[in-house]
Amino acid sequence: MENMCGAINYSPNKLYDLCINAAAKQYQSKRWWFQREDLLLLPNCALLDFYETLYYNNRLYLLRQDFGNMLIFYKLLRTRKKRHCLITCYQAVLNYEHGEIVSKALFDSYTQLIVGESNLDLIDVGMRMGSFLNEGGWYDYSVQFLDRAKTLLMNKHLCLDVQLKLMECDRLKLLAESLHCNFMRARETYLCFIEIMKFLERNTTLTSVFANCYCTLSTYFFVQSNFDESYRWALKAFTLLPQGLTNRTVLDILRQTSKSCVMKRKFAQAGLLIKQAMNLGVQMDIKRHHPIFSDLLMDYAFYLLNSDAVVESVEAYQLALDHKLFIFETRNIQIALAHEDLAYSLYVNEYNSGNFQLARCHAETSILMMKEVLPPDHILLASAKRVKALILEEMALDYNVSSESEQKQLLTTAEELHLSALKLSQETFGEANVQTAKHYGNLGRLYQSMKQFDKAEQMHQKAIKIKEDILGLHDYEVGLSVGHLASLYNYHMKKYSAAEELYLRSIEINIRLFGPAYSGLEYDYRGLIHVYSKLSSVDKYIFYNTKYREWRRLRRKVARVDYNEELLGPQCVVQRFFEIGDQQVETEKERILLANKFKSSTTEYGG
Repeated sequence: MENMCGAINYSPNKLYDLCINAAAKQYQSKRWWFQREDLLLLPNCALLDFYETLYYNNRLYLLRQDFGNMLIFYKLLRTRKKRHCLITCYQAVLNYEHGEIVSKALFDSYTQLIVGESNLDLIDVGMRMGSFLNEGGWYDYSVQFLDRAKTLLMNKHLCLDVQLKLMECDRLKLLAESLHCNFMRARETYLCFIEIMKFLERNTTLTSVFANCYCTLSTYFFVQSNFDESYRWALKAFTLLPQGLTNRTVLDILRQTSKSCVMKRKFAQAGLLIKQAMNLGVQMDIKRHHPIFSDLLMDYAFYLLNSDAVVESVEAYQLALDHKLFIFETRNIQIALAHEDLAYSLYVNEYNSGNFQLARCHAETSILMMKEVLPPDHILLASAKRVKALILEEMALDYNVSSESEQKQLLTTAEELHLSALKLSQETFGEANVQTAKHYGNLGRLYQSMKQFDKAEQMHQKAIKIKEDILGLHDYEVGLSVGHLASLYNYHMKKYSAAEELYLRSIEINIRLFGPAYSGLEYDYRGLIHVYSKLSSVDKYIFYNTKYREWRRLRRKVARVDYNEELLGPQCVVQRFFEIGDQQVETEKERILLANKFKSSTTEYGG
């Protein structure tokens, strides 16, 4: 019985495997020599092995009828080491019934246990269900279970133990509502959560219990594009790493802090953390068919894409999608989001080649799956529609498009998608939000392609204004929109002096953030070369041709990114993080000097 909790090895030499297989065979033939209630006598891990065998034998109707029983499912929830197997089996049942019948049955069973005053710890049942459903991306029912558990908690005497459970219950709820982008409910939960968390911070010395709380708060602000607050809370969680946290908590903090650093353009620190997370995952022996493994790959790809390693990001996103498809197969929001992210990375990677068919396929798959699993007009659809619209626009501009009518149809569809995405963003986030600004910028580019230049100019100017107000004058997003407006002035509106000023500003921002080898500088240098050819400014034309050739030489020296680094202990990671922060300050100073030198050289040539 030593191997009872391990992975099933279908070897005829192991008595345990023979017993599990025999029981499953009898159960599915309906000639079993035991009752369903007898299954509750099995050890938790043996019960999960039993249902896993039914899953591999494709007896999903049996899983469906038993997974709706909360007494059985609660035993399965307590088998932590094989959680990934339970997630896969649960998703298979959802796919089998094309809906969430089993989730409703479980919730009804839980409600009956509450009414019947079961001997089970029903608070623990509800919180375990909430945590499990969060891991699988089934956020609606997670919130329902957690609401019931919270009601039970509120009826108890508010001792320290109950207050800690209330805080954890609210934390899990906030995470579910944030990841599901239900921001109105998340705001209500946030206010309750922050109140009890601050009370407990004042009245307990158990600082380590707040690490997950700070990490979740970082996620809450991150999904709303409030990256300053997200980074602040991530940093609070990160400084608690040496407090003896579990490996899973450390992993979550490393991932979230890395993403926050990416959006604050602290790439060296982000790289340290996500690489440490990858190596910690290997040390923890996280199985490749576990959702956490694919989440790690998604976060690593996110870092790569934003730090200008586009080819590697495509590889990582593809690998993450493959693993998510293995786990969930279909009809899951996590697969839909992976398709969207891969579509966007392919779009960026193929921007110069014009080969967008694969990117389009992934974007359309994402949208179709989101429509299956999300309510109509859900905000997550806005991002997927945006990606598809960007792809269609580039396809319309391709010289291989067969006819003018086909081009017009592609552009019209792209406009409909962009306008729909903008409306969803305005309704969810309001006007003063980075996501809304992005949609304005995308519409600006589209109207430029549709030769509606005045409308394009208005959209770009709106995007720049919102981004500057929120992010400041030197953020990457600001530089991106400034570069797009420069392109409009340069190639279509013949406002060459205005284009020159904007290109120079975009170059300054990009050198400040990424250094002189940044890939996006190509469009700025080529744009300036075109401007000076039109203005017959020979000295500047020669100067920026030289700059462009220097940039190409630097690009050839850019090394391929590799995540293999020595795994450090928590204290060493924290120390190294702040050392890199100090070094990055010096690097930023050097880049500012480089950007100022660039401005000076421009002035020297009459810029």
